[in-house]
Amino acid sequence: MDSQSQNTSLQRLQNVEKRIVRVLELAGGVMDEMANPSGPRKELINNHCSEFMQLIKDIQVTLREEIKSACEYRPFEKCDYVPRISNEICCKKLEYVISQFDNMKQTIEGYHAAALDHMALD
Repeated sequence: MDSQSQNTSLQRLQNVEKRIVRVLELAGGVMDEMANPSGPRKELINNHCSEFMQLIKDIQVTLREEIKSACEYRPFEKCDYVPRISNEICCKKLEYVISQFDNMKQTIEGYHAAALDHMALD
């Protein structure tokens, strides 16, 4: 996640925080209106509830997007350390196997030479 996308993500989350504060203010406003001794004003409650629901939806959408974006973030995706080390280990294994084959070849050649010498003596 580059610096620019981190900043915009942080800004979106700060906006969510502001919306949450506004949601709480609206809920408090409705509670105050419901406690009004002269009775609640229906239009004010309707407006507050409509704004409340819209803000809740906006908050949900933004948070889903941010969570999805955070889940897609792969900081080591382009790192080649693991494949490079795996290749180096494979090379070392191959070098070892080749050296073992060379030793086997020398041993076989030694047996072959000894067999020829033995046959020449007979």
